[in-house]
Amino acid sequence: MKRGLLIILSGPSGVGKGTIRKFFEKSTKLNLAYSTSMTTRKPRVGEVDGVDYFFTTRDKFEQAIKNGDLLEYAEFVGNYYGTPLKEVNRLRDEGKNVLLEIEVQGAIQVQKRCPDALSIFIIPPSMDELERRIRGRRSEPEEIIQQRLAKANHEMKMIKEYKYIVCNDDPKLAAELIETIILRHIELEENK
Repeated sequence: MKRGLLIILSGPSGVGKGTIRKFFEKSTKLNLAYSTSMTTRKPRVGEVDGVDYFFTTRDKFEQAIKNGDLLEYAEFVGNYYGTPLKEVNRLRDEGKNVLLEIEVQGAIQVQKRCPDALSIFIIPPSMDELERRIRGRRSEPEEIIQQRLAKANHEMKMIKEYKYIVCNDDPKLAAELIETIILRHIELEENK
């Protein structure tokens, strides 16, 4: 059995990564397994532990860092975010194509550790639209919103680090494009 692909879906906060993913994640053609990230932040309304994130304490997260248990991790606005390595390897070894929906700093770490990863960067149609989306969540104070916007400006400069760039002007269209990209890479792997 061929080892599954490692697929990075990344981009600034508020760009719509999760919305896009929901359009194609259940496609049987893609044989996807979604890698659930770990975080120390509190759950937002409607988020489920073990589904949206593994919510954990700062002490447990820092122990996972020390143990080398994370494929990537980052700290932002006082919270850690990271990808459990053991689960990613297990899924890939089972032939699943593992989808990581992660922020830019983590994506760069993964690409260094796994140069075979398929990296896709989602961009907003404009920075004004990105700000509208972040504010539309109504889940964070102004200070955090400003930090997210400043970080997004910096992250947009990292675009050259990715294999593919997809604009999220229409989430369904962006999802269809990403699905096509993934299918093409599956086909290439099968023909090796």
